[in-house]
Amino acid sequence: MGYFYAILWFAVGLILMFSMSKENKIFLLAGGVFLVMGCWWLGDAVWPEIKLFEGGWGIGFKCVTGAALVILTTAFFKEYRKKGRDVPEDDDRIDF
Repeated sequence: MGYFYAILWFAVGLILMFSMSKENKIFLLAGGVFLVMGCWWLGDAVWPEIKLFEGGWGIGFKCVTGAALVILTTAFFKEYRKKGRDVPEDDDRIDF
């Protein structure tokens, strides 16, 4: 299962970096984070005796992903506020 997750994270990272980075450069960072996640999962599958998700390695992984989450969330809200909502005020749609 570890190999499947590694392939999945690599695919997501490459899609973000090559397809989505044309829209906004923050996707380069997001794609890089997913590539790191793919390397981590692959390393854990190849060398299970190291236990990359436990101990100091696990704490490092959580710190890296947490920092990326904070940076990407901040970038999302800045972009969201900059663009605003494109819905006219007299719109008759019902929002749920």
